[in-house]
Amino acid sequence: MENIKASSIGSTLERGSETTDADTPAGTGRIHSIIRWISVILILGSILMIFRSLPFDQAMSAMKTWIAGLGFWGPVVLTLMYIVATVLFVPGTILTLVAGAIFGLGVGTVIVSIGSTIGASLAFLIARYAARDRVAKLAAGNRHFGAIDRAIGEGGWKIVGLLRLSPALPFNLQNYLYGLTPVAFGPYVLTSWIAMLPGTFLYVYLGHVTGAAIGADRERSTAEWAMLAIGLLATVVVTVYVTRLANSKLKEQVSDETDTQSFDDDNTREESSGEASLDPSEPRPNENNASKSSGQSRTILFASVAIVMLAAATYVRVHAETIEKSLSGWFGPPRVEMTEKYLTVTSGPTVDHSQLNTLLQTYVDDDGWVDYEGLQKDEAKLDEYLEQIARAPFADLGRNEKLALLINAYNASTLKLVIENLPIESIRDIPESQRWDAVRWKVGGQTWSLNQIEHEQIRPNFAEPRIHFALVCAAIGCPPLRNTAYQGERIDEQLQQQTEYVHRHATWFEFERDEPRLRLTRLYDWYRGDFEQAEGSVTNFAAKYSSELREAMEAEQSPTLDWLPYDWRLNGLNNQQPR
Repeated sequence: MENIKASSIGSTLERGSETTDADTPAGTGRIHSIIRWISVILILGSILMIFRSLPFDQAMSAMKTWIAGLGFWGPVVLTLMYIVATVLFVPGTILTLVAGAIFGLGVGTVIVSIGSTIGASLAFLIARYAARDRVAKLAAGNRHFGAIDRAIGEGGWKIVGLLRLSPALPFNLQNYLYGLTPVAFGPYVLTSWIAMLPGTFLYVYLGHVTGAAIGADRERSTAEWAMLAIGLLATVVVTVYVTRLANSKLKEQVSDETDTQSFDDDNTREESSGEASLDPSEPRPNENNASKSSGQSRTILFASVAIVMLAAATYVRVHAETIEKSLSGWFGPPRVEMTEKYLTVTSGPTVDHSQLNTLLQTYVDDDGWVDYEGLQKDEAKLDEYLEQIARAPFADLGRNEKLALLINAYNASTLKLVIENLPIESIRDIPESQRWDAVRWKVGGQTWSLNQIEHEQIRPNFAEPRIHFALVCAAIGCPPLRNTAYQGERIDEQLQQQTEYVHRHATWFEFERDEPRLRLTRLYDWYRGDFEQAEGSVTNFAAKYSSELREAMEAEQSPTLDWLPYDWRLNGLNNQQPR
């Protein structure tokens, strides 16, 4: 009876992992295959369109910032998330793509490989020792499992490896089902780890390419994009080849062990019905019909998903701006289209900023460090200035006067916010509801929040990305607070000085010509769209203020772009350090 084991697995796996083209007329089979491939292409194209239309770059940037803030623990946290997802039956595809997008091919593959292997091991142990009865009930409803159990009993770890390479069973389901089989834990873990690597690398590579497409941390050349595409294609081809080879070898491994079992099962059924078959391997009419129906169902499923995805992508594309405005606030500053709303208004009344100018010269040094305790004692004078600009005739002001007023209002309001909440270590110690979204600051007869001043009054109405080096959020990572007030007649000169200062100091700008490697303040990341609208890319904008970077780019060097750490500690005198 040793050979009477598992003919059912041969037919089961064949039905589960092959298309039905061989069992249908050639023409029909080809049509089904073409429809499925077109559907796959449409699905992938729709996904790419959705990714390009929505602020996934901001989401990725926000996640990168969060992970980077964890330091050494970033990869550890993502690994733990993968382990938990695996044990809880949560598909790991998204986490795999994220690992590739954030950490790249090497580290991303290591993270996913460790997380998936540990998760699969824990699921195995749970099924074997902690929840065996429950998993057994689950297995009883799976038509593949009986055959797999018998095959593993004969082939051991080799069958586990082939099944890991084959799509016959979902990954998370396999992890638990193997706990019910005779395979030993050690060989199971080692085999699973090795056999899962091809699929892991493929999805990490997909994540890496997606991250490169939507993140655009640096300007990639056509040759680099070509190499990424060729690498992705090669990875897909190799993975598909290995999967098909695994399917073939799996059927080959189990066929000799299963024929007798299938023959006896067939004879038992036929004797009970009074019928006999001369060829036990001959497919029955009901099997053919089921196979045809299965193939048609798959084609309909692929086509339906493609239609839904295409419709979703079209909707997202048409309504991208509205959707983006709703989502972008979750991941960072909203995107805006910079325009010059007041460019034609060149004259008008002026605003007196001398009160603020005196306070800045008294309590802010040349490098932007603020004596908040001293300013707190002079809070009444700051209040006088805030009351003065609340009455400013904003509508009548010229373009430059408006911009100077808004920048000064933002910075003065931030100073007020800090001193009324002292002592604090960071502006982020102030409750969120009282910080940047608190609608309390009066400017030119209007009442706005700090975010409204920046994102609704300045950025959309002044095509001037240099304001990001003038608006100060009271953190060390912010640009330095200028110790003179902005003036309408000198606004262009003052913004230029601020921007040049930032690009001369390592807190916000570093360029290593030899590598080449460019490290910029996170402001470039958060407000990427503003700098791209002005100069095409953040690298191009930064090059305007660094002759060394400009020369490297003129020599067709493409520096790797990275972000400098953003220090949220208060920019007070007690935190003073080299810039």
